[in-house]
Amino acid sequence: MRRLFIYAGALAMLIGANSCDSGFEEVNKNPVLATEIDPIYLFSNAEFSSAIATQNYQMQIVQQINTPYTGVVEGGNHNALSDPNSNANFNSLYLQNGPVNLLTTVIAKTKDDPARSNLYNMSRIWKAYVFMVLVDTYGDVPYSQAGKAFLEGINLPKYDDQKAIYQDLIKELQEGTKALDASKPIESGDLFFKGNIAQWKKLGNSLLLRAGMRYSKIDPATAKSVVAIALDPANGGVQSSNADNAYIAFNSTFNHPLAGYFQGTERGNVYMGKAFIDFLKTSGDPRLQVIAVKYEAPSNPLATAGAENTTPADQDGMPYGYNESTIVNAPGFPGKIGSAFKYSQINRRTVGKIDAPEFFITWSQTLLLQAEVVQRGWATGSVKELYEAGVKAHMSQLPTYDVLATIPAASQEAYLTANPFVPAKALEQINNQYWISSFLNGSEAWANFRRSGFPALPINNYPGKDPSVKDFIKRLVYPVRERSVNEANYKEAVARMGPDELGTPVFWDK
Repeated sequence: MRRLFIYAGALAMLIGANSCDSGFEEVNKNPVLATEIDPIYLFSNAEFSSAIATQNYQMQIVQQINTPYTGVVEGGNHNALSDPNSNANFNSLYLQNGPVNLLTTVIAKTKDDPARSNLYNMSRIWKAYVFMVLVDTYGDVPYSQAGKAFLEGINLPKYDDQKAIYQDLIKELQEGTKALDASKPIESGDLFFKGNIAQWKKLGNSLLLRAGMRYSKIDPATAKSVVAIALDPANGGVQSSNADNAYIAFNSTFNHPLAGYFQGTERGNVYMGKAFIDFLKTSGDPRLQVIAVKYEAPSNPLATAGAENTTPADQDGMPYGYNESTIVNAPGFPGKIGSAFKYSQINRRTVGKIDAPEFFITWSQTLLLQAEVVQRGWATGSVKELYEAGVKAHMSQLPTYDVLATIPAASQEAYLTANPFVPAKALEQINNQYWISSFLNGSEAWANFRRSGFPALPINNYPGKDPSVKDFIKRLVYPVRERSVNEANYKEAVARMGPDELGTPVFWDK
């Protein structure tokens, strides 16, 4: 009898448990909690997170920004290996919440949704931009399997051949740009153009022009054919004003990635490069006065930095090839102010502001590339007019940083009159200006410097430089963590590409 009561009690508990579980999921489901995120938010975050801090190599390799110090800020200043600084692009762009993962997810979510066709194709275009930066920086990188850890469980993606990646990027840019359709739903959450299809077509074609020109040294025929597609008006044209610039506008809450570098604890350690200052000073470039400054107290925050000398004739760039001890032996060493040096620094009221914009692809860059295309005979037009328009476009772009950076139209014209276009020096002049136009866009300035060979910068012969660097750094090395965690795929890439060294060129630089 006692056993019967036990069985009966157990049965009652089971029945009660089943009845309590009835409707459990529905009762415990939050009716106002989103279970699916709109992919436009992922896309806008991908745009925003494409602005990354890359100051320790790219801008120092092209000798625009300099520091004499070793340690945490070392890299391009001494042609030295520094994993924390070399891995910046790789880690930032492949980050879990970085643009590669975000854009891969957006593409997967929108590929078969006709109502999100424009978002799908905008994502293809911007993904091409992100991977151009990665290939230009490292060479072979994870591409076809990248960003698929969540979607397909691929945690250790293979590295793709950089040449094959570029070929696919060109295909994606052509197809994505062509498929954009103003008659379909517009994605107003886009941070660049609020989904404006005409501007996105211009962006896609301008990026295609940039990609095509990467082949100018190794495969002129491919460069010519890709450029022809990019410049064909029937495909939507390229950027035609500064309103078409692709950039992120930062603010006092969301600061520019380099804000801490220029305004924070490193401010007294960062200076303008000698080659850059000398070039602007020698040519009487009006941009010098809004870009560079000498502070009375360079190490202090802007509020207490004292008098600000922006007189062009007084600016003095820091030469390369020295460290914090040997710099005193540099010709014309200007001395120190406390712990800081008396060299020019970036103007923290204009281009070095905490809320400075980050430019990715600009009308000025596009005009200058067009000038080179015409100079090479791959398109018709006036090289002189395109060149001069490109110079003025960059000068007119500067007020986007701050009204104090405005270059009056009269000053722009005076500069071009004093520095006339010389057909015999066209490629040099065009790419020298591209160097200036890409100031603070370190990845692009470095890429075009390797591609074109201009400007003719002095070789940085720092005594302790990495032995693989013969003249200039050709690529950055992979992160140490990647080498150990993704070892098999890493080794396959190196076997195909060449040594994982600073002196190994990317495919279009050979």
